[in-house]
Amino acid sequence: MKKQNWTIESIGNQSGKRVIITGGASGIGLEAAKVLSAKGAEVIIAVRNIEKGERAIARVKAVNPLAIISLMSLDLGDLASVREFAQEFTQKYKSLDLLINNAGVMIPPYQKTKDGFELQFGTNHLAHFALTGLLLPLLTSTPESRIITVSSIASRGAKIYFDNLDGSKGFSTMNFYRQSKFSNLLFGKELNNRLKQSGLNPISIVCHPGVSATNLFMRGSGKEGGKVMTFLLSLFAQPAHKGALPTLFAATNPQLQGGEYIGPDGVANFRGNPVITSEGDKLFKADISQKLWEISEQLTGVSYLSKY
Repeated sequence: MKKQNWTIESIGNQSGKRVIITGGASGIGLEAAKVLSAKGAEVIIAVRNIEKGERAIARVKAVNPLAIISLMSLDLGDLASVREFAQEFTQKYKSLDLLINNAGVMIPPYQKTKDGFELQFGTNHLAHFALTGLLLPLLTSTPESRIITVSSIASRGAKIYFDNLDGSKGFSTMNFYRQSKFSNLLFGKELNNRLKQSGLNPISIVCHPGVSATNLFMRGSGKEGGKVMTFLLSLFAQPAHKGALPTLFAATNPQLQGGEYIGPDGVANFRGNPVITSEGDKLFKADISQKLWEISEQLTGVSYLSKY
């Protein structure tokens, strides 16, 4: 692990950059939106709950009235919504510097997306796989663009249940959460490999927030945590603004080359300041990643890079 003394003050001027943050209405996504907009970037938060998104924008502008921040509708539980978002964004904008695949659901009761995918795998991985592929032409035409995918320490020891991706043959909510976050890691690193092999300019970086006190712990409900939950989280989790640092490091550090895995530098990477870790290389499995990529293309109907 490479120790780096990195803080928000290390972030340079982001004026002129355009950023999409999925799930930017709360938690880590909102904290990243606050910082990037304060540094001058134009931020588009992509969320399912428009009212929640409007409240988030109001919070950002209350602190920074000059923030260039807007809202677009995106339901990651519906691939039709993902396609509509990508089409609308591409028609409206001619560049995209940063795509931050941040949104996620964690340990909800067994549910399926509108397309019949297990909710966590469909929302956390497949929707972001599709979104990235659909936006890749725009990212490719934007110099020095980046794709940031947020994984989790839950990917440690996780496996991909290729014979039971929808959970119909047995379901464990935590194991399927771990599967989805492992998929995020595999996707982010595999994407960077494929971009390099194709000679394309975007880079792909994976990060994780350690253990952070966000609404993810409300089991996918989107509700604010109560006093008891907030207290319990405060005992072992770092606040959301600290959990956002690996995302911000991945998004803005000019020294990154692509393929890195960023996480907190504390014990077991639970909390602390962001550093480049070697864990991503240890967890990455090329054969599993290749199989996951092929299945993800089949399930989403989104094939990319082959056309370049």
